[in-house]
Amino acid sequence: MIFTRLRGFWRFDEVLSSSALVLMTLIPLIEIVLRPLMGKGIDNAPVLVQHLGLVLAMFGAVAAERNGHLTSLGSSLDNVGDRRFHAVVQVFAKGSSAVICGILALASWRFVASEMEASRILAYGIPVWWVQATMPLGFLLLGAKLGARRFSSIWIKVAWGILLPACGFLLAAKYDGSSVPIWPGVIWLLAVLFAGAPIFAVLGGLALALFWQDGLPLASIPLSHYQITVNSSLPALPLFTLAGLIFARTDAALRLGAVFVALFGGGVTGTVVAAAILCSFFTAFTGGSGVTILALGGLLLPLLRNAGFPEQRSISLVTSASALGVLLAPSVPLIMYAIIARVPINSMFLAGLIPAFVMVGFLLIFGGYLKREKRGNIETSSAQIARQDSTQILAAIWAAKWEILAPFVAIGSLVSGLATPTESAALTAGYAILTQTIAHRELSLKVFGQSLSDCAQVIGGVMLILGMALGLTNFLIDAGIPDAAIEWVQNVIPNKFVFLLVLNIFLFAAGALMEIFAAIVVLVPLLLPVALSYGISPVHFGIIFLASMEMGFLCPPAGMNIYFASAMFGKPIHYVARSVLPALLAIFLGTLVISWLPIVATGLPELFLGKQP
Repeated sequence: MIFTRLRGFWRFDEVLSSSALVLMTLIPLIEIVLRPLMGKGIDNAPVLVQHLGLVLAMFGAVAAERNGHLTSLGSSLDNVGDRRFHAVVQVFAKGSSAVICGILALASWRFVASEMEASRILAYGIPVWWVQATMPLGFLLLGAKLGARRFSSIWIKVAWGILLPACGFLLAAKYDGSSVPIWPGVIWLLAVLFAGAPIFAVLGGLALALFWQDGLPLASIPLSHYQITVNSSLPALPLFTLAGLIFARTDAALRLGAVFVALFGGGVTGTVVAAAILCSFFTAFTGGSGVTILALGGLLLPLLRNAGFPEQRSISLVTSASALGVLLAPSVPLIMYAIIARVPINSMFLAGLIPAFVMVGFLLIFGGYLKREKRGNIETSSAQIARQDSTQILAAIWAAKWEILAPFVAIGSLVSGLATPTESAALTAGYAILTQTIAHRELSLKVFGQSLSDCAQVIGGVMLILGMALGLTNFLIDAGIPDAAIEWVQNVIPNKFVFLLVLNIFLFAAGALMEIFAAIVVLVPLLLPVALSYGISPVHFGIIFLASMEMGFLCPPAGMNIYFASAMFGKPIHYVARSVLPALLAIFLGTLVISWLPIVATGLPELFLGKQP
């Protein structure tokens, strides 16, 4: 009975992170209402929302660990040894991650201690350090959970959950500021990575090793985590993600699917085009192509099969098309790039529109999805398209009117200047909640609570990766790596178009090996100065970068679409991986076109916002 109650208590992380997310939604909406009525709103509201994002990130990450949702590349040793060997590998991976969390907890506490001396006030008399204290607390909780993860006895769990983070904490306390050789740490981290440790632990461990080597203060890493988490544009990430998850958990996908099928016809060609566009659109809102596969896979696979499309190609289409929404607003990677590259979010929203449709077109044409094996299929498809009843189309559009208007709420409020990025995201989240609760009556309190929890876990896991990656990136920038890269690359590759080709190939490989958010934080600050030296604008480079990352979704080991599709459709990983090979070539060709024709990406921003820098 005691342990049952304790398990219920340990869900406090979901309660805290979900509550922070609710407040992040409400405060901007209240601001929008109060400003014209009373001339002012909530005191220091933007900064308050940003710091609620830190609470969401830390406790969301703790909840993600408890539910097994922290991102890793998986163990490379799954096919080696017996069950006991696998258990030892997992203990090594989780235990090592727990030690790293202990080191990060000490580093975070020293950062918080320095902020306590500054005595800054957040709002309404609340000191800033109260919120910052969630970092050392969160890392200690993560370390305790990771340290206890692979044991069954409650007392052994407690013992290791305390001992391992404490070892890291004491180690950092003793050697912080001292110079420590890097190579033992690097070898250990490689072993931890291959054993299946969470990505944030590996990135954080590498950043710690680099700072330790030079005798620099370890508090620089939690400082980077804090800076990116409370970035002024970052609250848009969880709010847009929440809107997407709400649409994913209601029948929004069915209504949108009916619209696209009605518009493009119920034959093979129409169904294929409808599936590709729907997957791209849905990924833009849900924030993850894996969510799209899980939400739409069960709907689209029978639809494609019934239209006469082969099963393997149907799986290939859903898996690959789900990666293409990264370029469409309000996708999370698009916003993340804008934050890291310091480019206006509305510029990136406009820049991604035409390239997104170019990529869909290349996928369908060069991926071979419009190819027909029998002439009769074309005739049947054409006949069905000709017989489409405009009444049915209008009925489908009317049924999905609230979902169709969602992008206009998200993009229109931002591009028009009526709302800040955070307010635009809050409007979109509020719009999703209201329409699915009142208009469709499909969002129950239970489903809403689950959406809040899932959003907090997704964002918590992502923010851990971003924070650790930024600490690593800041070290590399301070070490002069971007300047050295510019000089070396220009000496080796003097031609701009050859550089773009090499860049596409490099980013394709990086996307296959790195999680997309880590790739954005680590690679963009290093590669953007090189791109600028060739006269490539930040907006154009961002679209090239994200389009190349789309290929990474389809390539192991980091190509999560392969794993999601394998689980969703009950097929072996090699079956799915083989099926998407034509799609990889098509996406690569589309990326080259976007790279070599800047007007595709920069045309709309220049038309509506003026010449981009």
